[in-house]
Amino acid sequence: MNTPARWLVFVALSGAVAVFGGEPTTVLAEKYHRTFSAAHPVLKRIKPGELIATKTVDSGGRDEHGAQRAERGNPLTGPFFVEGAEPGDGLLVHVRKVRVNRAWGTTSARLGMFALTPETIAGLHPMYGPRFMPDKAGPGSANRLTWEIDRERGVARMNDPKSAVAKLEFPLQPMLGCVGVAPAGDFAPTSIPAGSYGGNLDYNRIGEGVTVMLPVYHPGALLFLGDGHALQGDGEPTGNGVEVSMDVQFATALKKAAKLTGPRVETADEIISVGAQPEFVSSLDRALLLATSDMSAWLIDEFKLEPWAAHLLIGFQGRYDVITVAGSVGLRIPKKHLPTR
Repeated sequence: MNTPARWLVFVALSGAVAVFGGEPTTVLAEKYHRTFSAAHPVLKRIKPGELIATKTVDSGGRDEHGAQRAERGNPLTGPFFVEGAEPGDGLLVHVRKVRVNRAWGTTSARLGMFALTPETIAGLHPMYGPRFMPDKAGPGSANRLTWEIDRERGVARMNDPKSAVAKLEFPLQPMLGCVGVAPAGDFAPTSIPAGSYGGNLDYNRIGEGVTVMLPVYHPGALLFLGDGHALQGDGEPTGNGVEVSMDVQFATALKKAAKLTGPRVETADEIISVGAQPEFVSSLDRALLLATSDMSAWLIDEFKLEPWAAHLLIGFQGRYDVITVAGSVGLRIPKKHLPTR
């Protein structure tokens, strides 16, 4: 297929196809939300395949200029009403662009207590006092650090404090922490946990070129985005990434009657089932069960593997990611092992 350069096509293995190109439709929010709720006024009605350009503020509510635009706690851009989306459908969100749009980001100065044993925390007692690393991220701050972001070189580095031993400079890996739809019924979870609707997934594989698949619970799906990270390690053990504002472009597609029970992700090389659940409510064991059960159903229902073949493929080629410590798990299967469709 000879596709003009100004047009791009994404074809998800779930069977949905979208074509988008030309100049994107720019949608900028004046108000940001901290809940995934069907009650919020629609920011913009969009069509499947329409390329949308927007911006997100950082988890503290600051924009690309450092201006405070919203309250802290993962403010969300949206909701976007996707025309034609109905309950029971699958919404596919193709992330075309996720770019850091400023020269700094912030993180915690230490691992979260949820990532360490009590004995380790006791041994590092000075680090877990209320005023560890004071004023590093601004006057009155504590336990927070500011990373310098060199967009030209594509790296984030820690210069204050500066380690005498390690060079704390790492390649950028921009990602969206929050991608989700309004959940079923009147449930309106905050932008802190994750669940079957997506939410605060904090999965460091959700970056440019990735497609996120979500169940639709309300007409229009009501899509929200936010919580950009310039960089984040597996498990998010500090409780955050390098928190930044972002320039984002995305397009959507629909799969009718998709029967999704939770988030799925597709990269260039893998399909991924995500066992998404609120952190600290259930164990990683539960998240692993959710991810494995969904992948089994995906391989059997959509790729037509015999159940025993699906189980063996998972058993011998599956790779698990700890997405968030005490939260969510991803199960990855390489596309090269999937049947041709």
